[in-house]
Amino acid sequence: QVQLVESGGGLVQPGGSLRLSCTASRFTFSSYTMSWYRQAPGKERELVAFITGTGGSINYADSVKGRFTVSRDNAKNTVYLQMNSLKPEDTAVYYCKRDRLRPWLDDVWGQGTQVTVSS
Repeated sequence: QVQLVESGGGLVQPGGSLRLSCTASRFTFSSYTMSWYRQAPGKERELVAFITGTGGSINYADSVKGRFTVSRDNAKNTVYLQMNSLKPEDTAVYYCKRDRLRPWLDDVWGQGTQVTVSS
């Protein structure tokens, strides 16, 4: 079965940094756009960033532009989210997602990892 496993979350002070990782298995990783989402308590899940299969196209939510960087290492089947200058409002559960290739197919989600930004 397709699997996504996230790691790297934790507690960090405002202004600090974290690097999230998402490692994939059981599919051809380089064929897929990968996305990062986040969901804070009481709020809807929102798209943070995405990166296409070979890294040719990248985009970010306005709220994280200039602070977060998404990258991927297809040889390691891993996508990363480097988060710098973290703010309390970045606190959320962060999810990795494999985007569908066709509308009738399903997106695949990781289990999520908690990021807490607090002094």
